[in-house]
Amino acid sequence: MFKLPAQLTIAQVDDCKAKLLIEIDENDVISFDDSDVTSIDTVGIQLLLAAVTYIASLNKELNWSSSSSAIQQSVKQLGLNEAILNQYLNA
Repeated sequence: MFKLPAQLTIAQVDDCKAKLLIEIDENDVISFDDSDVTSIDTVGIQLLLAAVTYIASLNKELNWSSSSSAIQQSVKQLGLNEAILNQYLNA
């Protein structure tokens, strides 16, 4: 289980990306836990979209049902209608 940080903003993205790549490399099934995410910016959303796309390109499985209202609100505010990301959002 990969636990996303409470603050997923430009300041945390590099560290989160490095840890996430290790998780993806070491597992065929990746699970995200976003229950602690209270703040996310555009760069954080881009990281999530890139991760989802990368996991799919490797034919690995992603288990993620977003429970973070911060992520859901940010996606809505940004006007993203990317099915590849929205399939994991509960909104």
